[in-house]
Amino acid sequence: MNEQESQAWLGLTTVFQLLPSALDRQLQRDSGLTHFEFVVLSALQLTPGPTMRMTALAEATDATLPRLSHVCGRLEKRGLIVRSPCPEDGRATNVGLTGDGRRELIRSVPGHIAMARRLVIDALTPDQLDALTEITGVIAARLADESGHPRVT
Repeated sequence: MNEQESQAWLGLTTVFQLLPSALDRQLQRDSGLTHFEFVVLSALQLTPGPTMRMTALAEATDATLPRLSHVCGRLEKRGLIVRSPCPEDGRATNVGLTGDGRRELIRSVPGHIAMARRLVIDALTPDQLDALTEITGVIAARLADESGHPRVT
């Protein structure tokens, strides 16, 4: 890599390392959730039906089934989700948000948004936000193509 490429890459990897732990700390402090648990609850909130198959949830959160199963076990013990056998396929498991899970997610959103604003959004000018949107869109499309995942729009 040349100097420009190296600086861009190192800057991006630094953000990859620091941002997730900052989001984890805020969510754990304010809501008792990890960032990944927040992502799981958010995916369940956004699903069009009352439940989602574990395999679809794993794909939506880019998680392995063992990792997701472990996290769902913790969330289930806290009463935030419920797991049940899939009626269409007895080998599959469905996951759904409970009322408590929905309330916990809603309660955690303002602090999460405030942290995202403080760390990223408010640090950038409108032109930089436009550039970030374009840059992350290009990278996300390449990642989707590479992994075979559908593109996020």
